[in-house]
Amino acid sequence: MQRSQINRAVRQASACFEAHHWHLPPNPAWDVTDFGLLDFDHQGLVLVNLAEEPEYCEKLMYARRNQTTPAHTHRLKKEDIICRSGRLALQLWPDHPDDSAGREFSVQVNRLPRTLVSGDLLHLESGERVTLVPGIWHAFWPTSEECIIGEVSTANDDANDNLFVDPSVGRFPDIEEDEPAIVRLLSEPA
Repeated sequence: MQRSQINRAVRQASACFEAHHWHLPPNPAWDVTDFGLLDFDHQGLVLVNLAEEPEYCEKLMYARRNQTTPAHTHRLKKEDIICRSGRLALQLWPDHPDDSAGREFSVQVNRLPRTLVSGDLLHLESGERVTLVPGIWHAFWPTSEECIIGEVSTANDDANDNLFVDPSVGRFPDIEEDEPAIVRLLSEPA
């Protein structure tokens, strides 16, 4: 990813957070990724780690229409994905998408169980949430122009806990320095 793309994404996310009255803590922990696919406009996400403790994590995320977070699951992390502003679509599978066609499974949506069939789409409006346990594969993207997405989870380990369907996905981008950085990303050395 070019540094100019990262800077632009941070500015867009900051403007959206401010417009929706989401105040970031001092010195927020920024994370911007194109998942190593070099197509941030279609496979990208901006994240801010608000809390990262041994027991729990909280993130605030930002995506624009047509930006997908690729299908993945977690080995250990249980998480609530929350649509904080806008509209969010999630595609869900009870097992690896190649191995789960037609299978029914249940997830909690707004604290109530909902039965889905592998590959179903789940649409969340502002304020709605889905609880995902380890092994539930998921991809998500905004269906509104912009979307603020929350995540509250058990301990977070982005370097080791993510399993992507596409083996070419990388969690952190390589950065091409084409302009000065406006923030330091979590993946960059101190």
